[in-house]
Amino acid sequence: MDDIDKKIVKILQKYARESLKNIAEATFLSSPAVSARIEKLEREKIITGYHAAVDARKLGYHITAFVSLDVPPVEKIQFYEEMETIPNVLECNCVTGDYSMLVKVAFPSTMELDVFIGRIQKYGKTSTQIVFSTPVGPRDVDVMAELGEKE
Repeated sequence: MDDIDKKIVKILQKYARESLKNIAEATFLSSPAVSARIEKLEREKIITGYHAAVDARKLGYHITAFVSLDVPPVEKIQFYEEMETIPNVLECNCVTGDYSMLVKVAFPSTMELDVFIGRIQKYGKTSTQIVFSTPVGPRDVDVMAELGEKE
């Protein structure tokens, strides 16, 4: 990935619907050249998808929580498969420490969160942290960092 690819990724991370024309102007390339580079970044799985950022609360999901869970290694595949089927699971991370999994979830209420926790406790002990606020939200990977360009 060269500096131009990094600039394209940075632009698309900020606004995935940016036009090829605008990206071309920012990178001093033609629109077809930008399109070819984006296709290459997608093929190489550097760009893995495009999405719209939404406010979960405005969609009725008032509870965000992180559930730590100690899943035995022999049950991980079954656990992952089950997590894939639950739309409230936003992320499922295999981690180090006292627990083997860290699951980020969103639910309309604590009652529904409680049902979810009861459902996954068959895999092992849990510890749950409910999010009160998110003063620093999710952000993009800084693809320009090694270029010494910060924003």
